Amino acid sequence: MKIIDENIIQLTLPTPFAVGDVHVYLMKGDTLTLIDAGAKTIQAKDSFVHQLKKIGYGLMDIEQIVLTHHHPDHTGLIEEFPRLKHIMAHQEVDLWLTMNSPFLRNNEKFFEGFFILNGVPEKFHPAINEMTDDFEYGGRGSLSGMLKENDTIPAHPDWRVIETKGHAQTHLSFVRDSDGLIIGGDHLIKHISPNPMIEAPIIEGEERQRPMLDYRDSLKKCSNLELTSVLPGHGEIFSGINELISKRLVSQEKRAEKVYRLIKSNSLTPYEICTQLFPKYYEKQINLTMSETIGQLDYLLDEKLIDYSIEDGILIYYAK
Repeated sequence: MKIIDENIIQLTLPTPFAVGDVHVYLMKGDTLTLIDAGAKTIQAKDSFVHQLKKIGYGLMDIEQIVLTHHHPDHTGLIEEFPRLKHIMAHQEVDLWLTMNSPFLRNNEKFFEGFFILNGVPEKFHPAINEMTDDFEYGGRGSLSGMLKENDTIPAHPDWRVIETKGHAQTHLSFVRDSDGLIIGGDHLIKHISPNPMIEAPIIEGEERQRPMLDYRDSLKKCSNLELTSVLPGHGEIFSGINELISKRLVSQEKRAEKVYRLIKSNSLTPYEICTQLFPKYYEKQINLTMSETIGQLDYLLDEKLIDYSIEDGILIYYAK
């Protein structure tokens, strides 16, 4: 637990995920508000209750939850607050809190086709289920209100909402313009670069989003906000934000350059590229590594450095 200032307290909760502990933020004001809610585990709840007690609060005191995005290590405990009046987030978070059945079926159908189109062997297809299996650690409920770009957090008018799509299409961050402090969720983390995750389109048949391009746009947006410090979802609080953003952009471009060199030597499927980019990890983390690979290809396509054809139902990328 760390007291940020008189109105914000950082609490750190365990998760069952490889990313490790997650931070949530208690925001004092006219309404006691919690930014993010950890994972749905007994360990996380016990830790949260213990930390709340140390600062004179209990579960009964929290009346509003605001979520940075829909991933389960950020939504898990939303059902634990008896006097909760509001859950606020990007509108599409509601699909995951309600576990909307048509949406989940569309999600599974999309990734079945996506894996085939990108040349992923059938032995990896069971990994599609892992994407929704992780949501057993997410909270169940429904939004009482939606937040969008330039809204303010209800009862906390000094905090402004900015959309920071990339790691998730639902991702929001919250900026206090008076001093440049930002609650960055998983968008801005010092020790790791968030993976821009491929997601199924909300409406079946629509074109998918390009999360790597969204992530880069969101980073550039943040570089223009005169930010001073980041309260992240994971890892340490940090400053020097524009320097970090610059490094992230360059690092991504270098990886894209590596992909370009691979394709320049030989036309390849996305899966073949993935195995060469992540030889040690792709077998155990096919979802993450394929998302990263597709992100690099989306960037190179946007830069008009590569193109693709479809042969026997599988994408083949080649250098222009």
